[in-house]
Amino acid sequence: MEPIAFLIDLFLHLDKHLSEIISQYGAWTYGILFFVIFMETGFVVTPFLPGDSLLFAAGTFAALGSLNVFVLVGLLTAAAILGDTVNYWIGHKVGSKAYTGEVKWIKKEYMERTHAFFEKHGRKTIFLARFVPIIRTFAPFVAGVSRMSYGHFISYNVFGGLVWVPLFTFAGYFFGNIPFIKHNFSLVIIAIILISLIPAVYEGWKARQESKSKTVEVEAG
Repeated sequence: MEPIAFLIDLFLHLDKHLSEIISQYGAWTYGILFFVIFMETGFVVTPFLPGDSLLFAAGTFAALGSLNVFVLVGLLTAAAILGDTVNYWIGHKVGSKAYTGEVKWIKKEYMERTHAFFEKHGRKTIFLARFVPIIRTFAPFVAGVSRMSYGHFISYNVFGGLVWVPLFTFAGYFFGNIPFIKHNFSLVIIAIILISLIPAVYEGWKARQESKSKTVEVEAG
């Protein structure tokens, strides 16, 4: 299967894949989920991994008794916080070269988008980015590149992890097995992804409007 087709299948049939993992690996599933969330938040080369949708799906299976919801929340919160911390220090090490295009494994477009998000929201970006795919992966990296105070970073990092993971996991736990959601799981996952993208789309539109406004002012002047 082609990589793109595999990723689409992974997202759209997350419930099926997670069911297979649970039946095949049992308790090791916790470790696999920990690893995926850690990778999604910890490395700028893996923003394509499922985040919000995986937490929701995991919560759904916890409601069925396949997983322990409290173990899930504890482990995955730790994974999210640890992932962001590693990402911060990688950015700290790479430094300003991240914006030059010299580092081939860093997508410059995502860096610029995340930097604009930082310019708009400042330090609280570390918290807000938890709820925005792609920016979630790049925000701690950019924080490290820009040498944000580690004290400020870790406080927003921990707060974000403590809100993000329980919110989506318990959403799956309490609502994932409602008949309509259960029978339309793929559509729900798509909805979660689209809703998660709204802040990024809004910020992009707002930035474009501000840019147009400045251009008009310059031309008028």
